[in-house]
Order: sequence, then C-alpha cells, then structure tokens
Amino acid sequence: MLNRLEILKIFAAAAASPTFREAARRLGVSPQVVTRAVRELEQSLGETLFHRSTRRMQITAFGQSFALKAQAALGAVDGLFGPIAGDSDEASGTVRITAPSGLGRHYVQPLLNDLMARHPGIVLDLRLSDTPSAVVDEQIDIGVRAGVIGDNRFVARVIGPLPIWVVGSPALIERRGEPKNLKDLEAMPATSLIDRTSGRPWPWMFRGERHFQPHSPAFVTDDTEAEIDAACAGIGLSQCTEYLVRPHIKSGRLLRILRRLEPEPWKLHVYRPQRGPVPKRIRLVFDELVTKLPWATQRD
Repeated sequence: MLNRLEILKIFAAAAASPTFREAARRLGVSPQVVTRAVRELEQSLGETLFHRSTRRMQITAFGQSFALKAQAALGAVDGLFGPIAGDSDEASGTVRITAPSGLGRHYVQPLLNDLMARHPGIVLDLRLSDTPSAVVDEQIDIGVRAGVIGDNRFVARVIGPLPIWVVGSPALIERRGEPKNLKDLEAMPATSLIDRTSGRPWPWMFRGERHFQPHSPAFVTDDTEAEIDAACAGIGLSQCTEYLVRPHIKSGRLLRILRRLEPEPWKLHVYRPQRGPVPKRIRLVFDELVTKLPWATQRD
C-alpha cells in the first residue's frame, strides 16, 4: 500500500506528463501503479483530478490547483532531506566544540578560522573551559581534552602526547636557587591552580606517581594563563602543560626545571559523541582537528 508521500510524487509526475503511461515510465513503475495512486488520491480528496477516456487524459481545474500545492510540498520535503542525505557538496551548519581555554584559544581556534575561510557555510560555536563539559548532555559535537577518555559513548582519537613541565622565571631561580628534588621544591614559592569542578587545588604530579601540593602558595588562580603570567613575573614556580609554556621557554622568560622528575605525558584526544550518522560538517571539522592539531601543538 502506498503512503501519502508516494502518492503525491506519483500524482505530481502524472500532472506533468501527457499520459499515465509516460508518468509511469519516468517513475520506473507500471501504469497500473499510477492509475491506482491517482484513484486513491481522488477518493481521499473527494474530487476528480483527471478526466480520462480511452483516447486521452486531461487534468481538471481542481487537479491543476492541487498539483501546484503538491509540487510545493514535495519541494519542501526535498529541501529538508537533501542536505542531510549529503546531496550538497558544501558542508554547512553549526558545529559545537569544547576545548581547554589555552589550547582552544592558541591552537584550536586558529586552525578552525582557516577551515571557516575555506568552508564559509560552517558556523563554529567554540566553548572554552578547563572544566570538562557534559558533552552529550550539552549537545556538544566535538571535544578536545587531555587525559583519559574511558566513556564508550565517544569516538576518540589520540592525537599526541601532552608533556607536563615545572617552570620558573630566571630571576626567581637566580634569587632562590634551582630545586633539584621535591624536598627543595617545598622550600620554593609556588603557584596553585584551582579545579573549578571541585574548588580544590590541582596537585602537582611527578614520575613514580608522586604528588606535591604547595602548602602556602604564592599565587592562586583558576585560570591557566593567569598562572603562567605569575610564573613569568617571578612570583612562584608553576607546573603547566608544555604547549602553553613553550613560547615563554623559547623567549627566555621561563626555565624548565626538575626534568628528571617529570611525569609521563598525558594523552591529547579529539573526540565526538557516538550518536548515529555523522553530518558532513562535523566529520569535516573532526578530521581537520585530528590531522592538523598534532602538528600545531608540537611544532617548534
């Protein structure tokens, strides 16, 4: 039994054809299917759509009016499903992304600015936060995060290591000396980064699963870049992700210390929720980040 959408398609083809046989040929069905669909539609509407004889077929005035409405309705349906089915070569629509603030601002956004220039139909909604988002609940399409992603609701790609370094300004090291071990570190001024989720300071991590917590921090913040600024100003030593302090190491504003105690690097992931077909715009952005973000975060 034909549904209403199929009947409308057959009727629209019949209205645009000289005969039912020609309409059947265009649709790839038998003439009987066209006849039956038109008859069902007439019964449903309570109106005659075609005057039929053994020699000719002529659409009625009501049929002509209804054909215009049917064509508009079918066009709307095609417009609704066409881009979703991938009929358009150009990706378009909004892609919602979450990333840590520093990583997002300095690496993710520049990459995606370039992508938007190449694909102007894509609109990016970039949420920067050092607090991991409830991606599925918040309807985020793509996430960039460090650490472990053990949730099987996600398709995750490891894109590279994320080293963790202890750094300090040359002026502070000259004034207080360079610490050689954790005991020396306890005597040094240090910064403390607050975990926004718990409100407690993040512990410093070292090789062998050893932790360190500054007892009387010289500077406290919940923003990674503010912490790095304090380290550059000589307020205290800091433990930070390598990609954020690399420019300051290169310029000489910070020195890398306690190298032999550095923990194993974290893993940097690009991930997306595993929820059915992936629209072209999301697949395009996901692939762009997986391909280019490792190069961007690891280059000199």
